[in-house]
Amino acid sequence: MRPDLFEAPDYYNLDELLTDEHKLVRDAAREWVKREISPIIEDYAQKAEFPTQIINGLAEIGAFGPYIPMEYGGAGLDQISYGLIMQEIERGDSGVRSTASVQSSLVMYPIWKYGNEEQRQKYLPKLASGEWIGCFGLTEPDHGSNPGGMMTNFKDMGDHYLLNGAKMWISNAPFAQVAVVWAKNEEGRIHGLIVERGMEGFTTPETHNKWSLRASATGELIFDNVKVPKENVLPNKSGLGAPLGCLDSARYGIAWGAIGAAMDCYDTALRYSKERMQFGKPIGQFQLQQKKLAEMITEITKAQLLTWRLGVLRNDGKATSAQISMAKRNNVDMAINIAREARQILGGMGITGEYSIMRHMMNLESVITYEGTHDIHLLITGLDVTGLNAFK
Repeated sequence: MRPDLFEAPDYYNLDELLTDEHKLVRDAAREWVKREISPIIEDYAQKAEFPTQIINGLAEIGAFGPYIPMEYGGAGLDQISYGLIMQEIERGDSGVRSTASVQSSLVMYPIWKYGNEEQRQKYLPKLASGEWIGCFGLTEPDHGSNPGGMMTNFKDMGDHYLLNGAKMWISNAPFAQVAVVWAKNEEGRIHGLIVERGMEGFTTPETHNKWSLRASATGELIFDNVKVPKENVLPNKSGLGAPLGCLDSARYGIAWGAIGAAMDCYDTALRYSKERMQFGKPIGQFQLQQKKLAEMITEITKAQLLTWRLGVLRNDGKATSAQISMAKRNNVDMAINIAREARQILGGMGITGEYSIMRHMMNLESVITYEGTHDIHLLITGLDVTGLNAFK
């Protein structure tokens, strides 16, 4: 493993927009990634294995529910701090960021926002500390971009609910202790249920043979007449808007995280361009390589400004779902293009595990699809600006 020499680009002095707390949180996450992720991540990606030993470290840097109030074990940070943590973790690896995003935005967030006090006290402290890992069950084998068509359902059996169905492409599923599962009741209304490992009929087979997010554990959730206690239903919000509210939080984190992946690819390519000699001079002196690098830093800077402003809006409670969609789509598209250009600057070395670029590129192929595909987010923006629904 090459030493982690990463230096974050800040072409527009955006650090001046951050508070001292923001920078402390970010720098702590950055140093942890350099120390704990960079030395091991290539090996774990090659092995297609999640490094479970990092879970405690993720908890220590506040990656699990950073905006959850301290009374429930969270760090009580603002939305920009959350974004910066996701940025730094994805700079290390998208799969590791996925683990933290799911825990924070898709498990802890709905329990905090849609759960009752008993559920918050029972689950959130253990999730914040990393003692428990959670997962989020929305996507189904036949229902991805159309989650409202889900088939997973539960029936009232008097003293409990009976849950049946299946979910797939679920991050953290193979080792999660808790799953927040979205299912339809007998009237067809979508509700969130907390399903715990060990409930009879609940299994989580692992998904293998992935070429992307290889250092992230992915699996299915299978429910075969699972008895779910009635107190495990999230009582304070139902309907499709409930899981979509969780996805807003997760997509916001992805918008920041993608910047981290892009920064890592840019920094690697910039350093390589100054060291790699061809025709008697560093390749960074050639015009076409400078074009690539200049366009990279321009796009990163634009994404940083977009996402910082979105963080301000989130802190003020003013960010719309459509604004979050725009940032997720733009920043992931930006990152995947930068990864491809960076790979070209490194030539043949760019495909090796000696550098991070090819791993980032493969990971981003998943990030551009999950939690709203590239095309779906484009149509969300189209709906917002025209008022005309292309989904119908």
